Amino acid sequence: MFQRLYVVTACSLALISAAAFAAAPEAPTGRDGAHDFDFETGTWTTQLRRLSKPLSGSTAWLEYEGTSVVRKVLDGRANLVELVVRGSAGRIEGLSLRLYQPQTQQWTLNFANIADGLLTQPMVGAFNNGVGEFYAQDTLRGRAILVRFLISPLTPDSYRFEQAFSADGGKNWEVNWIATDTRVR
Repeated sequence: MFQRLYVVTACSLALISAAAFAAAPEAPTGRDGAHDFDFETGTWTTQLRRLSKPLSGSTAWLEYEGTSVVRKVLDGRANLVELVVRGSAGRIEGLSLRLYQPQTQQWTLNFANIADGLLTQPMVGAFNNGVGEFYAQDTLRGRAILVRFLISPLTPDSYRFEQAFSADGGKNWEVNWIATDTRVR
């Protein structure tokens, strides 16, 4: 759910441009999305696969297993996600803060990997027909990339979280993070 493990520098913040967000979905009109993440409140088992070296030509995937705990904040207009997963490559611990922007009817997704303690640049997007689609511009090994994050229902009690990077302005995407969360009853 939270591949965004790369450090976002002040330099990458300066790279944000209108073109980077041109691919982002427009906010739904006439719809209040303040409770779009209500479905996710609770505890989930997480099966996670992460591409070991994104945008390098590598096809080696690392696998992790653990939990995600999602809590509503401010009557659901924000939420906190705690992710803890373990695998052969070690442990990932992260926190995601999601905030609803009523003016734009969009959400920002902000992630911090506890390994470096830094909050990433927010991804921006919205849910449309039950699928969340979020975009940001970032850097990877010193080069500008676009990041896409999708949230899709699989069943009423399981969801897929997929992250992909693009190094060519969104023409091609390489999926590098796939998490399947299943609700703990």
